[in-house]
Amino acid sequence: MSPPPAAHSQLHSSAPLKPAWTLHLLLFALLFAGLMLLHAPLLRLPYFWDEAGYYIPAARDLLLTGSPIPHSTLSNAHPPLVMAWLALAWRVFGYSPLVTHTAMLTVAAFSLLGLFRLAKAVTNFEIACSATLLTAIYPVFFTQSSLTHIDLAAAGFTYWALLAYIEDCPWKLALWFSLAALAKETAIVIPLALFAWHLIAWHLIARFVPAQREKVSPPPGRRIVALHLLIPLFPLACWFAYHHAKTGFFLGNPDYLRYNLGATINPLRVPLAFGMRLWQVFGYFGLYLLTASALLSWLFLPQDDAAVVRPGFAKWQRAAFAAVSLAYLLFVSVAGGAVLGRYLLPVLPVTILFSVTALRQRLQRWKLIIAAAAIAFVAGWFTNPPYGFSLEDNFAYRDFVVMHAEASRFLAMRYPNALVLTAWPASDELTRPWLGYVARPFRVLRIEDFTSAQIDLASSTARSNFDVAFVFSTKYQPSHEWFAGWSAWQGLKERFFGYHRDLPPEEIARRLGGTIVFHKEGNGLWAAVIEIEKAQEADARPAENYSNR
Repeated sequence: MSPPPAAHSQLHSSAPLKPAWTLHLLLFALLFAGLMLLHAPLLRLPYFWDEAGYYIPAARDLLLTGSPIPHSTLSNAHPPLVMAWLALAWRVFGYSPLVTHTAMLTVAAFSLLGLFRLAKAVTNFEIACSATLLTAIYPVFFTQSSLTHIDLAAAGFTYWALLAYIEDCPWKLALWFSLAALAKETAIVIPLALFAWHLIAWHLIARFVPAQREKVSPPPGRRIVALHLLIPLFPLACWFAYHHAKTGFFLGNPDYLRYNLGATINPLRVPLAFGMRLWQVFGYFGLYLLTASALLSWLFLPQDDAAVVRPGFAKWQRAAFAAVSLAYLLFVSVAGGAVLGRYLLPVLPVTILFSVTALRQRLQRWKLIIAAAAIAFVAGWFTNPPYGFSLEDNFAYRDFVVMHAEASRFLAMRYPNALVLTAWPASDELTRPWLGYVARPFRVLRIEDFTSAQIDLASSTARSNFDVAFVFSTKYQPSHEWFAGWSAWQGLKERFFGYHRDLPPEEIARRLGGTIVFHKEGNGLWAAVIEIEKAQEADARPAENYSNR
């Protein structure tokens, strides 16, 4: 005879939470193999945007010189943990995009393992599997899994730290949060938010709403105390002190600090950014299918007791995770010049986990909602939304990289000695062969973007200073953009979020007095090479039209 539900729950909750490492190693291997298989077509791509602009140069400098502070690009004070991991991978396996992306997939698999263990510790096996799968295939997490950014590593260590918090392991908690902060400094917000929540739960709530203290405070007798959450401040402070000693700056070069903090603290920008962050964590790329279904079921359907094999989050766990998520959302709404989806990776799985738990507890056919969300997420890999988004959040980044690689090869074949007018990141792509775009560096004349003002500025020197122009879309432009006719919103985006409109390649060619000799276009993106009249002198071979629309 099986034990009654209460006895079963008590028996289950008293079971030790010690991991079976052999099973976890097997699960890690399965996660890594699945990620490798799904990312196989992307692993040899050249580097994209911030990869090429900062993280790859910083890791390469560390490999070649041993210095954790880059010299081939301006330091922005990011801790060097992820760059050290890449340098180690290159030292062992050789420098190549394949090695780089594989090393990042290893981090992604480790992060998903931590998320699975965290979800299983607070819910049950079914919910943990569903939440981990949805996170893994969510477009932002999926594309970041192989890209060389530091946000996913910081998020992964955060999942492991929250697991240690739930399992009451003080020194594991300190270790994982320290590693998260050394992957990216903004991860320190999570333990500080937990520290603040401990103070609020134990003192303010106990004083003013004593009846709620038992519900939102961690149970008595736990070994973790609030001071353990402050330990990660020490290694991060050591890094900033070292960075200041070497560069004279604590938080990166002045331009970086101004862009990510000085220019963002505005009483109008902060609530706008917070609204955008709420959209990214509750609705972005089909996430609304999951969150709206969970909210409706939680508001209007009673809990199906027969469906709950094991209770979901304890109330104190829900309160802690919600407090951490809110604090982090507020922080990234104040700091950070670009409102990027990858910045929310430390807290995004909490939304998914809450939603899956609510559906599991209230809907007998909850798996249908999970399946629908999974289909929407996978569709988001390939389908661009009808609103502006960062190209790195789905396979649009691949389209961008492929267009730039083809344009770079065309330039190398037809204009090997030309002076090229272009903007970043193509300026780095053409001058740094180790990024994977060209075999020999080009001479480059750089402008900021391809707006009307910048092209008019360049056109005055068109026939005397450069031979060809490599122009491209620096922003995704949907064919039927939401709010396109709302001039006030367009003005706010331009003022606070760096929005601008690039001129079309035909107009750029007209203003520069040139001819389009290469043109690629698709999915809201385009790239073109424009030959200026004097370009024939740069190479004896005549240029040929190469257009694929």
